[in-house]
Amino acid sequence: MCIRDRSTRATKALEREFPGSQPNLLLLVDAGDASVDDPAVADQAKRLAERLASERGVTGIGSYWQSGTPALRAEDGHEALIAARITGDEKTAAETLERIAPQYRGVHGSVEVTVGGPVAVRHEMQTIIQEDLTRAELIALPVTLVLLVMVFGSAVAALLPLGIGIVAILGTNAILRGLTELTDVSVFAINLTTALGLGLAVDYALFIVRRYREELSTGAEPLTAIGTTLRTAGRTVLFSALTVAVSLAAMLVFPQYFLRSFAYAGIAVVLLAAAAALILLPAALTLLGHRVNALDLRRVFRRGHRPKPAGEEGRSWARTATLVMRRAPFFALGTTAVLVLLGLPFLGVKFGTADDRQLPSTSESHVVQQHIRDGFPGSPDGGLEVLAEGRATEAQYGAYKKRIAELPDVQRVDGPLVKGDSAYFTVLPKGEAVDDPAQRLVGELREVRAPFDTEVTGAAAVLVDSKDAIGERLPLAAVFITIVTLLLVFLLTGSVLIPIQAVVLNALSLTAMFGAVVWIFQDGHLSGLLGFTSPGSIETTLPVLMFCVAFGLSMDYGVFLLSRIKEEYDHTGDHDQAVRHGLRRTGGLITAAAVILAVVMVAIGTSRVTNTKMLGLGIALAVLMDAMIVRSLLVPAVMRLTGRATWWAPGPLRRFHERFGLSEGEPGPAKETEEARDKVGASHA
Repeated sequence: MCIRDRSTRATKALEREFPGSQPNLLLLVDAGDASVDDPAVADQAKRLAERLASERGVTGIGSYWQSGTPALRAEDGHEALIAARITGDEKTAAETLERIAPQYRGVHGSVEVTVGGPVAVRHEMQTIIQEDLTRAELIALPVTLVLLVMVFGSAVAALLPLGIGIVAILGTNAILRGLTELTDVSVFAINLTTALGLGLAVDYALFIVRRYREELSTGAEPLTAIGTTLRTAGRTVLFSALTVAVSLAAMLVFPQYFLRSFAYAGIAVVLLAAAAALILLPAALTLLGHRVNALDLRRVFRRGHRPKPAGEEGRSWARTATLVMRRAPFFALGTTAVLVLLGLPFLGVKFGTADDRQLPSTSESHVVQQHIRDGFPGSPDGGLEVLAEGRATEAQYGAYKKRIAELPDVQRVDGPLVKGDSAYFTVLPKGEAVDDPAQRLVGELREVRAPFDTEVTGAAAVLVDSKDAIGERLPLAAVFITIVTLLLVFLLTGSVLIPIQAVVLNALSLTAMFGAVVWIFQDGHLSGLLGFTSPGSIETTLPVLMFCVAFGLSMDYGVFLLSRIKEEYDHTGDHDQAVRHGLRRTGGLITAAAVILAVVMVAIGTSRVTNTKMLGLGIALAVLMDAMIVRSLLVPAVMRLTGRATWWAPGPLRRFHERFGLSEGEPGPAKETEEARDKVGASHA
């Protein structure tokens, strides 16, 4: 059996044989100024425990007053714990908690009770995230509309991408509801994929509407403009959606349900956003025709000034491209150095698990867990469970317990509790539940000699196994993303070098995000300003999730820039002119799209749950860095350094691209030159 499966198997076995071994509900009983050993307090607490034991869906009741376990009593003697397990899956457990919690929360005679434990933390987290998501949508939609009006001027044109975004939200909710009937879907996946669907739908619609209006400005009839738009920007939108979906699909190689559920939901949402932009939007544009330019709100601010002619648009981006290419070595090395420097804090990353500190400091379950951390010996809710399977004598159990107690990171060993041929021990580590000593203790426990089979579970064991599983599968995910991205970009450009550049520069664009995640959320800088409690670590799966999402979005913008550069190069055969033209035509558009997507992500970043805040703000930073630094400075600088060699491909690959590739432009001088070169080579051969 693989090591990464050990804690999962042990957890299921303990749930089946010893349901009281892993309590997920904690009642913190506060005796005020009295001692928890006071007869009146003890009597009231025992009645609460007996009442809890009679509740439907609750099992494994244990308390300080029943067992006398020191770990369940606060060091000051004024607080103690009643522990229990709510059975069933997440949905059933949440329903049980909602039913019973109000009956126990509050004052009962001489004691006051607050409700905590993992099931309470999870329920409170889900409730807050759902509330925050609704608020984020209410923030993002009007701000997005204002930005679209600034981009298009026309209120009609601005409303089209927003309408597609709303369709994407409704469709996303329907897809996620269907997925929850088929498989487990994390509440975080629901949260972020809704935002992702909104942002991508608006971005895709933005590119299509912009290209349609551009074609109309050249004198094309609406139907002709629609055809050209779908053949160019529409094809690029489809290609872009595939690259984002590929990045998200890489999460399917990991065993964690959180990553897999996000992959399922994310892929569906991305394809839905593309479908809405490619099917519904062209139909709307066909109906509107030239009226897409109606209601130009910017006329109010022009004060008699005429708008810029179509040929004058984007000149500042053309000048930027010229400046960058003139000093290409400086910009290439300078931006690379800055991005690497911003990513250096990630070298000090520490991985952990999501816990109550993700919640606001005033939330009930956070308060309970903080009281336990600060006032109880060791970490009574974060112990390790050792499952022993196989017939053994009392002496053998005693000898094994003694060997465990002698380990340097063990504070106390309780048990064994025996049932048939199975037994379990509870091992309380020194320090925090999942800190480095606790993780080290997992390996030590797995190496202890025993005359029976043993497995270890608990928060630290799950973390260790999760890190091992991610480390084992990470190379496979990276290879998958790299190979498929190289293939897709080759199909778009027909170049061997551009796909390599795209992968390297996209990965480089994410350094600032990872550096900021560690510096802000792990180390706690800006925690007061942003309103969160730093747990001192990063949840293990989040960097994987953030990489896949941000890499896909980075490719999204890279595809739009490269496709326009390729289109111009095919038409003129002038490499430098193609780069300038591509940046001129897409620089402002990509920046606007990035700002809109960043607004959506920042709205998600206003969440009161730390992980959601980190996801939203981190991805917003990655998107802005990619659009404003990598696409505007690094890409033109690198393409200037590689020159015409940028477009090279060996004859067989070039012919493969001609047959299967995705070209937006008509054959031009560049392609004719390549064909002539092939003919000359063939004649010499």
